[in-house]
Amino acid sequence: MSLPKPAFRVRIAIAVLSVAMCIPALAFQAQPGGRKAASPLDSITYLPANKASYEKLQKEVETTLRQDVLLAWFPKAVDNEHGGFYSDFSRDWQRMPSHGKFSVFQGRMTWISAQVVMRRPDLRDQFLPYVSHGVDFLSNVMWDKQYGGFYWGLDDNGKVTPEFTDGKQMYGISFCIYGLAAAYKATHDPKALAKAQEAFRWIEEHAHDKVNGGYYEWLTREGEPMKAEPYASVVKLDSGFPVGYKSMNTHIHLLESLTELYGVWKDDTLRQRVAELLTIVRDKVAVEPGVMNLFFTATWRPVPDHDSYGHDIETTYLMLEASEALGRSDDEETERVGKMMADHAIAYGWDEAHGGVYESGGYIGKPDGLRKEWWVEMETLNTLLLLHEKYGKETDTYWKHFQMQWQYITKYQVDHQYHGMYNMVKPDGTPQSTDKGVIWKAAYHDGRALLNVSERLQRLASAASD
Repeated sequence: MSLPKPAFRVRIAIAVLSVAMCIPALAFQAQPGGRKAASPLDSITYLPANKASYEKLQKEVETTLRQDVLLAWFPKAVDNEHGGFYSDFSRDWQRMPSHGKFSVFQGRMTWISAQVVMRRPDLRDQFLPYVSHGVDFLSNVMWDKQYGGFYWGLDDNGKVTPEFTDGKQMYGISFCIYGLAAAYKATHDPKALAKAQEAFRWIEEHAHDKVNGGYYEWLTREGEPMKAEPYASVVKLDSGFPVGYKSMNTHIHLLESLTELYGVWKDDTLRQRVAELLTIVRDKVAVEPGVMNLFFTATWRPVPDHDSYGHDIETTYLMLEASEALGRSDDEETERVGKMMADHAIAYGWDEAHGGVYESGGYIGKPDGLRKEWWVEMETLNTLLLLHEKYGKETDTYWKHFQMQWQYITKYQVDHQYHGMYNMVKPDGTPQSTDKGVIWKAAYHDGRALLNVSERLQRLASAASD
């Protein structure tokens, strides 16, 4: 099987970094690269951390969730002609030429539909058919009936294409499991759970690395792990996942999806895999001073690369979620590593001029990927409020950064004319790309973040005194 053609984003730069440093507590009060700059954190008027403030922000967040995510995407994205969900939309939400049915997008849209059914009773009747629609497509079209496993992607007619190939990729399979597990939790449809269980058993048989832990990521259609190719092929990573290597990105989302499945299926082997993935992400992928290596050999030797600030801060949330699912009420090491990564991301990735978090940079020094991608900003919002809930009695810095992040999102990331989130924003705050939907951009990152933030603000308000 050949690698997909250059149809997917993800820039890979192979670089050798040799750095050693330690970040003090709350290191994000320092300036990236040692520069001194006026921060918008010093110029805005902050709301105090009290009941009235939580309630005010909760209403704003809930409004954005509904008009700029849920009711912007649905029912527009429901494809009643070919099945599944349509992904490609212009700024004003007109359908653009289709890039086919991508496993990641289909799983994510099924997942967010299920979450709405469970968490927003007034929208339940509208979203319940969307969940069944997603389950049917994942089970009947995305699943390979001959060899098992979910295809990486297909055309709108359910056929294999040269762009997606006939291969199986664990990142895509992960999100299909994620959507099906949530669908079962929302609907109790036995077909959803049965397919999620079948998929887990398939990856257990074909992709789990029984010697080194974790999972092989690229497999042939038949389920054979693909071997690493020569160096010249490694740097041509069209899909973002090098053949024969393991990646941070796939493993953090496998942690996420198998945690979701464990929530509805208390299988012993599944629990072992969630615990294994949590340990791998925390102890092998995440390293001092609060970053994650992006790529690894099969034996978990890191391949040097840049730091992705958004993945770091997203993984803070994902590790704590998995630890909670495993019943670890006092997991000090996971909390330490998670907080360290979030602190580092804000220390080095925070935009002191406009707010928001940049795309990427070195482990130390100034960021060099200066764009703002919608998912990074939303995952940052989610994690900052989580950290405020945990550490708000010790410091107000997460609460202040949360307010600044919300101000950034509402000012620059939201399209107030046509609704929805801009995909990519330039350093000066103007949109770089105005499309509202592509195969990598679903209602998942922003939907999950705003669901979580709205509910967390409600809990904080309920616990706060007047």
